[in-house]
Amino acid sequence: MEKVLIDTDVVIDYLTERVPFDKFAIRIFALCETKVIEGHLTPVIVANAHYILRRKNSRDVVVEKLKQLLSIVEILEMSRMTVLDALNSDFTDFEDSLQYFAAVQSKKIGIILTRNVKDYRKSKIRVMTPEAYLEARNDSLN
Repeated sequence: MEKVLIDTDVVIDYLTERVPFDKFAIRIFALCETKVIEGHLTPVIVANAHYILRRKNSRDVVVEKLKQLLSIVEILEMSRMTVLDALNSDFTDFEDSLQYFAAVQSKKIGIILTRNVKDYRKSKIRVMTPEAYLEARNDSLN
């Protein structure tokens, strides 16, 4: 089973139904839920999603949405080494660097799914938009 790291922007597209990106995010999480692929987040992605969702939603609503999300994905561990590698890297975006090194150190992530592909130029792991990933899989949105 393919293991993917799903970046914050895709999570927000999914949880907020952000048009036009939500249809791809919804399909990605449907593949996770049906165990066609194994989706992973990091603690930072969950924290970012919580922060963004709280701007317009009550704590209870946000907690419920995140708990539902966590029922269909796994969480990658982050360690001191993850942070040090991120700090010492050539990535220009520290948050993306944290995601990347959590994926690398897990030794199981084959693809990072994000709409911010350019932020992962230094990645040795394949990086794709959800749309491109679904197209490559010949996956229907219907």
